Amino acid sequence: MPQLPTVPNTDPSKCVLDSFRIAIAKRLSEALPLTVEQAFSGVDYGKKGEDFTVAIPRFRLPASPSEIAAKVAEKFQPDEWIESIVHDNAFLHFRVNTTNMIREVLHQVHHLSHETKSGEPEYGTNTSGAGQKVIIEYSSPNIAKAFHVGHLRSTIIGAFLANLYKACGWEVISMNYLGDWGSQIGKIAYGFEKYGSQEELEKDTIKHLFDIYVQAHKDTQSDPEIKAEAARWFKRLEDGDEEILSKWKEWREKSVKTYESEYERLNVKFDVYTGESAVSQEGMENVLEKLESMGLLVESKGATLVDLEKWKLAKAIARKQDGTSIYLIRDIAAAIERYEKYKFDKMIYVVASQQDHHLAQCFKVLELMGLPWAKSLVHVNYGLVLGMSTRKGTVVFLDQIIREAGNVMHEQMQKNEEKYQNVEDPETTSLEIGITGVKIQDMAAKRINNYTFNWDRMLSFEGDTGPYLQYAHVRLASIGRKNPHLLPLPAPSEIDTSHLAQWEAARNIAFLLGTYPDVVKTALKTHEPSGVVTYAFRLAHAISSAWEVVIVKGEEDVEKARAKMFLYECAREVLAAAMKLLSIRPLERM
Repeated sequence: MPQLPTVPNTDPSKCVLDSFRIAIAKRLSEALPLTVEQAFSGVDYGKKGEDFTVAIPRFRLPASPSEIAAKVAEKFQPDEWIESIVHDNAFLHFRVNTTNMIREVLHQVHHLSHETKSGEPEYGTNTSGAGQKVIIEYSSPNIAKAFHVGHLRSTIIGAFLANLYKACGWEVISMNYLGDWGSQIGKIAYGFEKYGSQEELEKDTIKHLFDIYVQAHKDTQSDPEIKAEAARWFKRLEDGDEEILSKWKEWREKSVKTYESEYERLNVKFDVYTGESAVSQEGMENVLEKLESMGLLVESKGATLVDLEKWKLAKAIARKQDGTSIYLIRDIAAAIERYEKYKFDKMIYVVASQQDHHLAQCFKVLELMGLPWAKSLVHVNYGLVLGMSTRKGTVVFLDQIIREAGNVMHEQMQKNEEKYQNVEDPETTSLEIGITGVKIQDMAAKRINNYTFNWDRMLSFEGDTGPYLQYAHVRLASIGRKNPHLLPLPAPSEIDTSHLAQWEAARNIAFLLGTYPDVVKTALKTHEPSGVVTYAFRLAHAISSAWEVVIVKGEEDVEKARAKMFLYECAREVLAAAMKLLSIRPLERM
């Protein structure tokens, strides 16, 4: 292909469509008083079947945009990069050279999926975050309290962000900040003494601690003396009493172990399990002293408040009447201790939108304390899940959600007896499809939206659902099994991809594959998994439209059959990459 100028922040070796955009920008810069770089900023993906569209008004050139566009269109000659141009009022639509685009995209997908130095598939990744470190805090359930659906959303979105930042070259620390301290621990200590059973604890830690907590909470509500006793238990823990400390450590360790196996089923992994207990008393005292010296603290009814009225963030409680610190101070101290330990370049909190105000206060106080890194704190928020319950009633534990998803899917699969017989491990497969259903329903819309969870929708193989996405991948994986005579495919340089240019459906797939690296970059800017979900569905639909026209089985011309097979193999690589980015394990059979 002919040489092209280089443009900053592009990398044709990772995203070959950058080359085609640069070729368009070069055309514009030759016809108009623009540099290649200025022109490149105006080359956008087109809508409704156009490859790339340029809106002339954005360049603010003297003369009517329509006349300028006409001038560019008149001079147009097709070349190896661009096939045609359409003048549409103030817009220019460019169609790239089909044969060359298909070849270049498929070669790049293959090369970056199978021939990388790391030995890992790298198509869609970039190095924009190289040398930078990000902490992502997500999931963060409370020990002995219900793992509610809000925690599930945080887990799903956080796992996506961890994968996304890794794909963009960042060093990622996935952190789980457990609610493992505070008055609830006093209640559990009191409750365990009264209702606890070591045997039950071993059998199902999280459920047993939860049951104890519920019972103890009831007791404290009805009897002030028991409430005081629970508070005394917690005081003993704070004072480092060995007896209660060793019990607390055991509860915490067993809880973490249980969570780890549940996270494993969800394909989620944490680098660090920390918690409220890890924040030092000294750290919190230092924060209070600093705020006092800055004149930010005010007394009110025996409590100490941080006055943030000036920044329209109201007053926040720093210390209660009984002298105990409140969440705000603990979270501020935790952030400071994390920075001292990890020297991060960015820290992201994946926390529900109900905490918008709390985190805004937290970030503002850190900024007022003169900490330059406070500007690199980010709150990625999300809306509520409504109506999540199992068929037996309300959801309390994470494993109930996971089990229900698997069971419901398993029943669905058994309805097709013939296919069911061919599945190697129906239990595991139904669990994976079920989890995919839960995740896709969660990530399909913008995260700030509340959504109503619907088991029926999750089970559907029609429409934009998790099972449909797995089905699309499985179908791609089956082409090789159904056409073993074509495998292994020869090297890409020996496959004549020009045969594919005759099918618009093949062209659509190839172009979509070429856009994937940009989908990843956009997701990094917006922190929205929905863009990747939408992309995965667009790709699955494009593949589905091609089945009836770009047919491998029965194609007698072996050259053509190989080219089609190569297209579908590349599509499978990219669909799998998008699914893995969303923390979904792509299935080979179902």
